[in-house]
Amino acid sequence: MAKTKKSIDELDLYAILDLQISATESEIKKAYRKKALQCHPDKNPDDPKAAEAFHELSQALEILTDASARAAYDKVLRAKAAAKLRHQELDSKRQKLKEDLERREREAASGGTVNLTDEQKLAAEIYRLQKEGSTLLQQEQKRMKEEIQKTMGLINEPVWDSSLNRIKIKWKADKSDPNNGGYNETNLRRFLKKYGDIVALIMSSKKKGSALVEFSNKEASEMAVELEKGLPDNPLELKWLNERSVLTTKKTAGPTLISDKDYESLVLTKMRQAAERQRLIEEMIKEDQG
Repeated sequence: MAKTKKSIDELDLYAILDLQISATESEIKKAYRKKALQCHPDKNPDDPKAAEAFHELSQALEILTDASARAAYDKVLRAKAAAKLRHQELDSKRQKLKEDLERREREAASGGTVNLTDEQKLAAEIYRLQKEGSTLLQQEQKRMKEEIQKTMGLINEPVWDSSLNRIKIKWKADKSDPNNGGYNETNLRRFLKKYGDIVALIMSSKKKGSALVEFSNKEASEMAVELEKGLPDNPLELKWLNERSVLTTKKTAGPTLISDKDYESLVLTKMRQAAERQRLIEEMIKEDQG
């Protein structure tokens, strides 16, 4: 038999969020985000109770961040707490009389159109929220889904690939100049490393006045292209090998242990990158010889 969903006045929305009735709206949002990350159905595909728990959590956020709905809910909650206390203080005979009296009062109230019970007022506020829709709830659920997708590796993010963003360096140097126009790998590195980590620096062994450089990030590369001039009497000219910088995309990986297959793939990628750099060197040499 299917389990009947609880009505709002049967739920302790503050307990669902592990909060007290005095909690601020900021505390409610913070508690919702923390709980939602734990019980979201996307993170618990095999748990049949996850959807119900997330639904109740969403109801708690929706009602407790709407001032009017929260006031109505708090009134019902306090009334129930007071009634429970009174109930505990009554003996069985007095309890029976009390229940009969309250039942007759509810029956009388349900026949009128002006004097609504606290429960009826809460039901009206919930109906209003359902009809209007909670913008805050929609925003929080969207934000939470994106956060979960990100941690699970479902969102592609732009990343910097130094092998796709090589920079060609030129300067004046005669073929017969043994000093290569005043530049060598050591002083080129000194000029360039102030912008950031250098992944690779390749100087042409045949053609004077030519080199390639790769930086580990976009900011370092762009600053070097824009700012670096080298020696005052023989300035450097830095240009993108592919005309401009580019970003590629890859899935962000969630917390996981690397498998043997993943490790092999990583090693092969590194080998391919090394082979690509070697190919570029050979192309530079052929260009020099031509």
